[in-house]
Amino acid sequence: MNKLILGRYFPGNSFFHRMDPRAKLIATIYFIALLFFVDHTVGYLWMLSFTLLVINISGVSLSIYLRGIKPLIWLILMAVFFRVVFTAGGTLYLSVGPFTVSSYGLLLGFYSFNRFTLIILISTVLTLTTKPIDLTDAIDALLKPVRLLGVSTADFSLMLSISLRFIPNLLDETQKVLDAQRARGVIFGEGSLIEQMKKIVPLIIPLFSSSLKRAEEMADVMEVRGYQSGKKRSSFRQLIWHSRDTGSLVIMLFLTIGIIFLNQFPIFEQWIL
Repeated sequence: MNKLILGRYFPGNSFFHRMDPRAKLIATIYFIALLFFVDHTVGYLWMLSFTLLVINISGVSLSIYLRGIKPLIWLILMAVFFRVVFTAGGTLYLSVGPFTVSSYGLLLGFYSFNRFTLIILISTVLTLTTKPIDLTDAIDALLKPVRLLGVSTADFSLMLSISLRFIPNLLDETQKVLDAQRARGVIFGEGSLIEQMKKIVPLIIPLFSSSLKRAEEMADVMEVRGYQSGKKRSSFRQLIWHSRDTGSLVIMLFLTIGIIFLNQFPIFEQWIL
């Protein structure tokens, strides 16, 4: 549990560490949106190659990224499983009631697995190379046009940043509670489904209690420091846009052109279907 990397920040001096957080956030959102327009295996190989290049430039070992995916692998596989068994088309391999296994379903399951994995990897690059406070400033800056509608973007960006910041802390506490329960003789993963659900209750209650306590402490600290919701605030941290940030967004356009071109060549799909 405590090995989840998403939400953590790794200090460094790589190209991505020096980028403007606004550029990183825009590029990340654009990359994720672009994934949903990839139609063929060759396109996913293109996106995977780009992601591996980004990981290499980030200055953080690939093993750390893979370690961060490991706690989420079962959620990914579960989503892929439902995508496979509820999708029919192409060559039919198995049919049991409403569930089917076909070549088209397996292909879409493969797409889903790649899409989820790449989303996690590229989002992890963003959080590993961006300080939470810088991410907050970036979100607030990009949402400035929404202020014209009377929406408090500062509160939203702060809430999102706090949520990302405390995901690792919550997982660390979960691991501590798990270890404490195991020390008392509780064995997780054994017994019927009802018995396993009962074993989760002793985990939820202390986690819920500690989360409320942490939220109360944070509210007190923010109040002591004079934070007031909805008030216009200044900041001594100034975001500066450099040429490397513009260049990074231009690269995203080349990535898009590559996807448009590669989508015209469904090489593996013609062989499978």
